[in-house]
Amino acid sequence: MEKLGKNTRPVNVDATVARQLQSGNQYQSLLVLAESNMRIAYLDCASGISGDMTLGALVDAGIELAALQAGIDSLGLPSCKLVVSEVKKKGFRATQIVVEHEPEHAHRHLHHITRMIDGSSLTDRQKQLAGEIFFRLAKAEAQVHGSTIEKVHFHEVGAVDSIADIVGAAIGWDLLGVDKVIASPIPTGTGFIEIAHGRCAIPAPATIQLLTGVPLADFAPEGELTTPTGAAIATTLASKYGPLPAMTIEKIGLGAGQKDFDHANVLRLVVGSSNDVPTPVAGDKIVLIETNLDDTSGEQIGYCIERLWKAGAVDVSTTAIQMKKGRPGVLLAVQCPENKSDSIESIVFRETTTLGVRRQLVERRVLPRRQIEVQTQYGTLLGMVADLPDGGQRFAPEYESCRQVAEDNGANLAEVYAAASAAYHQSS
Repeated sequence: MEKLGKNTRPVNVDATVARQLQSGNQYQSLLVLAESNMRIAYLDCASGISGDMTLGALVDAGIELAALQAGIDSLGLPSCKLVVSEVKKKGFRATQIVVEHEPEHAHRHLHHITRMIDGSSLTDRQKQLAGEIFFRLAKAEAQVHGSTIEKVHFHEVGAVDSIADIVGAAIGWDLLGVDKVIASPIPTGTGFIEIAHGRCAIPAPATIQLLTGVPLADFAPEGELTTPTGAAIATTLASKYGPLPAMTIEKIGLGAGQKDFDHANVLRLVVGSSNDVPTPVAGDKIVLIETNLDDTSGEQIGYCIERLWKAGAVDVSTTAIQMKKGRPGVLLAVQCPENKSDSIESIVFRETTTLGVRRQLVERRVLPRRQIEVQTQYGTLLGMVADLPDGGQRFAPEYESCRQVAEDNGANLAEVYAAASAAYHQSS
């Protein structure tokens, strides 16, 4: 543990994370969260997962229905209303949500839906999460139908109720304020269903594509337990699959499915906190996405980098390179969590002229670290303390904090850095 003296104190985590998110320093925010009390959500998918079950579980766990409705209203969908009721499934109480709307026969593409989301009143985080879920769906549909993400039609998942389910889920998860989502193994059900392309086996083609690499539960009643919408939500949110983790439970939400089975058709959402946060060590995996650019303007690259940071990239860098025929070029390299790699890749394709990217899963080692405040003659400054393998510690002043203090005091930035370091070393 760090020895804190009279000039240092632990930082208020919530306030620091808020400041850093506002300043775009998402990587540092993640580091603070990794060393703090972590809020966890567990998706207990004993009876699978669907969009309406997710909404029901979120509302049952305390998310205001009015907040979900307001966000959905801003999409401009035709007369779309969330209707909530309390039901019982095999004797167990749960919240059921039905999406009521005017009949329509529209078949939408991904760009139609993203345009709705971009023009809505959702927050940037909510728009990002909704976009990630729809992009994952589009990618699965494109693979199933041998098409492209831009050309594939959304049928069932492009209908009003599915759009409301996904956007409502994005709003609800953002308001839930959890740092990590874990899901149980997911059952799919058995039998056949009728979709826009005719009769097909359960799990539906898009559902099984989305669940590739996800542990499936050995539970196979007749009927569809997991829908494409539910699979897209679960695989976008969850970073891990397994049993209920060690946690202090704060609240539980039960979302009811529309169908009745011989078992309770509910999705259970367990929300709590854990102080037992593992320190990032060998085995921490991130995705590295790279591409070489020789015909993309500097302005485009700069804009792309801004979008990548906002989308949750861990690191973004550019390197000057020489390409074929002596042309100068830029190597764009992006590091990101696995569950954000598809949306990050989409931004690179959309905002640059690249025709292809290189992807690889890489292992990284990260020193445990925490943020502190130090008191100097210039005022309070933020800094990061890292624990070294030999037991020593390393302190680094935080740039944004030092820059602001330097501007406020008319001081030289180097002098402010030196004051922060001196304050730390005097108290340690």
